[in-house]
Amino acid sequence: MVWAVEIVDRTPDEYLSSITDEAIRAHMLRLDSVISDAMPGRCRRLWEGIFWGGTEQSIIGYGDLVQPRPRGKTVEWFLVGLARQKKHFSLYVNAVVDGVYLGQHDADRLGNVKVGAASITFTRVDGVDLGALRELLGRADELTPPDRRES
Repeated sequence: MVWAVEIVDRTPDEYLSSITDEAIRAHMLRLDSVISDAMPGRCRRLWEGIFWGGTEQSIIGYGDLVQPRPRGKTVEWFLVGLARQKKHFSLYVNAVVDGVYLGQHDADRLGNVKVGAASITFTRVDGVDLGALRELLGRADELTPPDRRES
C-alpha cells in the first residue's frame, strides 16, 4: 500500500472550523487544546491524503520526527496526530518507552479507550481521563527531540 500523504496549506484552525457538526467540532477543539498545552512549542500542521488502510483522512499533526519504517526506510512524520473518524476519535502517539508505545504503556490510566500500537481511539471525550492523557503527551514531548522544521 502506497501512502499519498502530505502537509497541506490549509491550517489546522481552518480544518477545525470546517467541521459542521457542532458537538464534534467542540470535542476536536477541546482535544486540540489539551494536546497543544501538553506540548508547548511544537509545530502544528494539517496532514491530508490516503493513509494506512487506504483511507482518505485529515490529521492534525503536532511535533515532527523522523520515524524508521520496515525495510530500512524512514519517513518524516508527526509525534502526535489527532483525527476524527466516522464513528470515533483517534490519537496517534508515536513515542516509545522501553520498546512500548506510550499509549500501550498507559492504557489502563486513560479511561474508556481502545489502544492499538500507536493509536488511542474513543467515541466520547468525556470517557477519557484528560489528566492522564496530558501526562502521556507531556512524556511524549520530553522523550522526543525538538522539532527540526520551522512551524
